[in-house]
Amino acid sequence: MNKKQLKQLIEAALFAHPQPLSAQRLHELFERQGVSLNGVKSALKSLQDDYHDRGIELVKVASGFRFQTRPEFGESLAGLWQERPARYSQALLETLALIAYRQPITRGEIEQVRGVSVSSNIIKTLQERQWITVVGQKEVPGRPQLYGTTAQFLDDFNLTNLSELPSIDFTDETTAETAITEREDLHD
Repeated sequence: MNKKQLKQLIEAALFAHPQPLSAQRLHELFERQGVSLNGVKSALKSLQDDYHDRGIELVKVASGFRFQTRPEFGESLAGLWQERPARYSQALLETLALIAYRQPITRGEIEQVRGVSVSSNIIKTLQERQWITVVGQKEVPGRPQLYGTTAQFLDDFNLTNLSELPSIDFTDETTAETAITEREDLHD
């Protein structure tokens, strides 16, 4: 198989498969046809270059490679979908951020930082979206569940790993109480 055919085959596989595909998975898929892992990686790089100035792009996310529309076209293309994008509450987004930045974390630790209890519906919604999962249990009395983010979270937020999250300065001793006070001061 020549390089052009391999590129076309990988392109077709990525378009046909509903989930991202890793270089390793593509290699396994085409190994019988004499395709090397380096050949797959080279073809993926070439495809990324080919789609550089197009309306879609080939991106690497946590679970592999996928084609997606360019972010700058999102607003213009939003009318193609009849369903409205999900609206998430501030409480849900704060909970997700705490899990992403401080994982593994218990529900009690989340509540301590936020200063309010975490609704079971928030945890349920995050688990249904497959953005968080139980990653273990803390070795303390009661053995509370520890939560962490998933590969689906990384894929949905277009990340390859957690180090790509925007940095936040946790050295500041901001508590939930001081954060509420600061928020109230802004609105005054």
